[in-house]
Amino acid sequence: MNKLGRGHRDKVQQFMAITGTSEKVALQALKSSDWHLEGAFDIFYSQPHIRATTDSRHVEELYNRYKDTYADMILVDGISLLCNDLQVDPQDIVTLVISWHMKAATMCEFSRQEFIGGLQSLGVDTIQKFREKIPSLRAELKDEQKFREIYNFAFGWAKEKGQKSLSLETAIGMWQLLFAEKHWPLVDHWCDFLQARHNKSITRDTWSQLLEFAKTIDPELSNYDAEGAWPYLIDEFVEYLYENGIVGRSI
Repeated sequence: MNKLGRGHRDKVQQFMAITGTSEKVALQALKSSDWHLEGAFDIFYSQPHIRATTDSRHVEELYNRYKDTYADMILVDGISLLCNDLQVDPQDIVTLVISWHMKAATMCEFSRQEFIGGLQSLGVDTIQKFREKIPSLRAELKDEQKFREIYNFAFGWAKEKGQKSLSLETAIGMWQLLFAEKHWPLVDHWCDFLQARHNKSITRDTWSQLLEFAKTIDPELSNYDAEGAWPYLIDEFVEYLYENGIVGRSI
């Protein structure tokens, strides 16, 4: 890298810091994009072959370290051990981002295919590399499109197998976790409202529409349209906010 000019060196360092990848991969992506950082990120994330290759034997060893004694899957104990090795709390939202990358079907378990495929797509084959990847995984929550994908993924991931809806208790826990990242000021009021007035499971439509509501309607509801096509539960929530003086009605 010494042969590079300062501007190019800075871009390589920036690319490595954000993606957690090697200098070799950073150089390849940047050269492919004619040294445009945004283009290099697009190439890196859309073309898996440009990422660091993984040693399949090491990935398999990692899977075997965490897999259950009696089933060919990683279950709760294995995930706890993985989180311990990664030095992250199991309740940390980054574990949701990891599960999203692994395309995990169910919370608290990884199939062999999910775990190995996920690590390969991340270019990770050792715990050290995985640990070094955590900051860039956490940073993905700042990307609007990725946050939306992770948010929508969370519904299917968190619901009980065979159920179409998400239990209220689980939904509230997930909303508090996700909206702690997006800093939606009304999230606690929403959860209080659900426990007081709804007390039922949450449908996928309500789940997805709430993100749109949180993103597009300001906390004072100044741009809320009562004739809009919101699910009835969100309309009821707005009335709850007015009735309880949490938000003042506009005259």
